[in-house]
This record gives sequence, structure tokens and C-alpha cells, in this order.
Amino acid sequence: MRVLISGASIAGPVLAYWLTRRGFDVTVVERAPVLRKTGGHAVDLFRPAMDISEQMGVLPQIEAHATGTDRLVINRAGSRRSVTVDYLKLQRVISDRHVEIMRDDLSQIYYDAARDDVEYVFGDEITAIADDGHVTFAHGAPRDYDVIVGADGLHSGVRQLVFGPDAGQSRFLGGHLAVLSVPKSLAREGESTCILDVDRLAMIYTADHLDDARAVFMFHPPAPLEYDHRDDARQRQFLRDAMIGLGPTVDGWLAELDGGGAFYFDSITQLELTSWSRGRVTLVGDAGYCPGPAVGGSTSLAVLGAYVLAGELERAAGDHTAAFSAYEQVMTPPVIGSRAMARTMAKTIIPSSSPGVWALITLARAVSLLPQRLTSAIANLNDKGVRLYDTMRAPDYPLPVT
Repeated sequence: MRVLISGASIAGPVLAYWLTRRGFDVTVVERAPVLRKTGGHAVDLFRPAMDISEQMGVLPQIEAHATGTDRLVINRAGSRRSVTVDYLKLQRVISDRHVEIMRDDLSQIYYDAARDDVEYVFGDEITAIADDGHVTFAHGAPRDYDVIVGADGLHSGVRQLVFGPDAGQSRFLGGHLAVLSVPKSLAREGESTCILDVDRLAMIYTADHLDDARAVFMFHPPAPLEYDHRDDARQRQFLRDAMIGLGPTVDGWLAELDGGGAFYFDSITQLELTSWSRGRVTLVGDAGYCPGPAVGGSTSLAVLGAYVLAGELERAAGDHTAAFSAYEQVMTPPVIGSRAMARTMAKTIIPSSSPGVWALITLARAVSLLPQRLTSAIANLNDKGVRLYDTMRAPDYPLPVT
């Protein structure tokens, strides 16, 4: 059975790995000329993704590339006082099995896991998909596939081609996220420094193995921003305008916008499709059910979704209609839970009032000071909130005997 996957970031390589282990003939097409190295931000892998990564044999590499951040220093804009938080303790409140890793590192690790068994086609993209699985490309010759999977992110080209007007079913969660590569000397080893204000925050961190540091910005604009998601210059100006007056330290980070370093910008938007499959085509990860960048655990959800899709395709003996139905049935509860959590987190992380800023800093300080057993016990009372991902379990899909 021939499967075409569009996208070689996270969900695509994970899906390719599991499909090849189950006997499928897999091709991955990626619009970028090489594996993307966008500068990106740190992402979180929670329990289900950690369990799946362990089954893939790549968990040691993932843990070796952890960011190594162990403390969070929060500064309220305009104040000389800072709050230092035990970052590792804060993470353990969220999950008992968790690692923070740079997105580019994670993508490379998953890609390497099956690169010798998968056909990767870089520098091309899908332009049309027929009902019978005939696929045309921008550059390569047309091919026929039994199943086509969009794993090409929030702005999925496959979703646009196949879902048409329904492809835009989304909810703007009110914020924007930007990540900028800056000199490593601007950050401190093992520390994430955050400057927090009403409707905006700026943060900087690095990792031992990085040659740079990453400045992260999140903000709520007074009105929705209108721009093309590939309009880099306009996005940079939006960021400058949003961060005016946050302080000289942040101004120093923003000065690197003119340096040509890696830059990422996007809205914190949640997809709300009720189904991710049509005909021979289905979507996985952010392409189908992005809960919201940086607020909803989308990376772990993508890994889980890729694993489930591969397992259900094998279980259905290649019957894509049955496999897609089972895949959506398994993934719907975690997707709905992630959406709800993301909507809450988007409001919490970027407070919209001074009392909200105070409450967030006070909560972070309390978590750092209270005994671990107490904070974990309190968190465990809310398995639909901060502990949501620890309650998710990957189904058991035994590999075929060879």
C-alpha cells in the first residue's frame, strides 16, 4: 500500500516511521529544499509522546538534546524586583514524564529514525489530489497513492486543497507568537528570563548545544492583525509595535530583528474541524487539529496522532475508510481536551489585566516554594487541566511479526 505524506517536521516523520515498520510503502514530500531549520522555539513532549519516542528507540537522543533550563526568572515590566522559580519543579507539576527540546532538534531526531526506509522528496509540493489518489506536484511527475496524509502544519496546503471552504474552520485565541534568534551572550545558561506585562510578554533562553539564544514574544493585539503568513517584513513590524515600552532589555533583543537571524511569527489559532478525513485523504497533527501554538501541547498531540493513524491503517488492513474512522474516534477526546486547555492557557499566560499579571507571578512563586508532593497532589485533582497530557495513553498497536 502506497502512502504519501506531505510535511517533514514532526508528525510526518513519526508517521513515516511507524508506517514503514508496518509494511507500508511511504513517500514524504516537503516544500522546503532541505529539512527545515527555522530557528524555532522549544517544544514540550509529554507522557504519551515520551512513551512513543521510547518505543521508537530515540528517547536517549531526545533527552540528550533537552534545553537544560532549570530556573525561570520573572520580571514585571517597570519593576526592579524579580521572582525566581524552580523551573524543573514547575514542569513536574504539569507532567511526571516530560522533556523540553528545541523543535528543530526534535524534527531531526524523528527524521533520522527512518530516513533510510522512507523516500523523502524535498523542494516539491502537492498541487492537486484526485479522488482516485492521483497526485500532481509542482515539479515532480504525477504519481498514484492509496492514502494521502497532510502533515504540513497549521497552514496546511493539503487541507486547503481537499477541504476547500471548510479548511478555514478555526478560532483565533487572541494572541500572537514570535521567536527570534539572538546572540547567545544575551541569555544565561540554564535560565529562562521573562518580562511580563499586561497583554504581552518577552522571554529569552538558550541551551548548551545551541550557538544562539531564542527570544520569544507573545502578545494580545487590540484588534486582529491582517497579514499574509509569509510576509516577513510586516510581521517584524507588528512585533516591534507590540513590544514598545517593555524596557531596554527587550529593546536589545528586538535590535536583532535587523540582523537577518531566524524569525518565526504566527497567530495563536485553534483549528476546529469536526472531521480530518475526506476520501483517501486525512490530516495529522497541526494540519488537522492544532489546539494553538505554544498553549495546547500541539507537538505531543501530533506525535500521538501519527502513531494512532499508522496503527489504525494496519489494523484495518489498508481499508482507509475504516482506518480513518477509527483514527478520529481515538483522537477526538484528546483533541477536544487540548482545545479546552489551550483556550484557558492563552488567557493565563498572557494576562489581560494588572491583577492577572500579579496572580500569575504569585502562582509561579507558590509552586516554587510549596513541597513537590503538595503541588503534584493539587495538580492531580485537575486531570482536564495542567495534567491533561499525563492522562492520555497511546493505544497498543503490536508490530507485525517478521
